[in-house]
Amino acid sequence: MNLPNTLTVARIFLVPLLVVVLLTKFPAPELFGLPKELVAAAIFGLASLTDWLDGFLARRHGQITTLGQLLDPLADKLLITAALVSLVQMSLVPAWMAAVIIGRELAVTVLRSLAQSRGAIMPASSLGKLKMTAQIVAVLTLLVAEGLWRPLLPVGLAALWVSVAIAIVSAADYYRQFVQLTGQAQRAVRAAPGRLNH
Repeated sequence: MNLPNTLTVARIFLVPLLVVVLLTKFPAPELFGLPKELVAAAIFGLASLTDWLDGFLARRHGQITTLGQLLDPLADKLLITAALVSLVQMSLVPAWMAAVIIGRELAVTVLRSLAQSRGAIMPASSLGKLKMTAQIVAVLTLLVAEGLWRPLLPVGLAALWVSVAIAIVSAADYYRQFVQLTGQAQRAVRAAPGRLNH
């Protein structure tokens, strides 16, 4: 396993640690002398950093693999889902907002799988990358607000609203791509026998 894939796997292993820190009721309100929300923010920030670093290293050293292409989006979805569900449990994020974002992830995954089964590849959207950035900002800001400085809370919620808006727009864009690409693939299949007869 190369270094980028190792970083991706490390991100997956950080997910349960994040949930344990956020949702476990410890005897003391602090961990290692810090509010547990700040410890969780550090874990989430480290995991988010590996998301950027594994892609950067894979492209720079030509180490893009099929395993990495499968694991990287899975790790992203696990990280964001775990963080949002935990924040809902802590009453920092409205449940409906988390449901929209997580539902979008599931819907896009299904669409991309269906497209692939029909011979069409749906590339990652630039909107998806923007959404991930907004989600990271939202989660980090909300955790820091809860653990250190409450006035940051509106900033985190604003970033969450941006995440929801991008999630809805990007989901619609993926559906448009799905219809377009699968239609092209089906037309190509129907036209193939005709080309063979000439």
